Amino acid sequence: MKIRIKGNTVRYRLTKSEVETLAQTGYYQEETPFGGKTFIYAIKADPATPELNVDFVNDTITMYLNKHKAVAWGNNDMVGFNSEIKTSKDTTLSLLLEKDFVCMDNRAEDQSDNYPNPKLENNT
Repeated sequence: MKIRIKGNTVRYRLTKSEVETLAQTGYYQEETPFGGKTFIYAIKADPATPELNVDFVNDTITMYLNKHKAVAWGNNDMVGFNSEIKTSKDTTLSLLLEKDFVCMDNRAEDQSDNYPNPKLENNT
């Protein structure tokens, strides 16, 4: 899972196996150690969550997706989900959860678990 934070936007991108794990177990997380602390970012399927939502507790960003949507996501062509949340500081936090597609340029990273990019002509 990749995370991208820019200003008031938080975006997660999940590979095929990560979407499958979310659908099967209802949860997926990644960790990044920083010396004595660990930053965690996670996605949790929750039946009580109507729209994409998020919280930040104990050095962990947890995005919440409706459980029925999470289960169906791996078996449909939907790219992802988005939501905007009003914060207590009278600003808007934008959330985006997407399937991770193969990049259009040649990258050195392993993309074997990424979804085929619909913009590329010769997807396999």
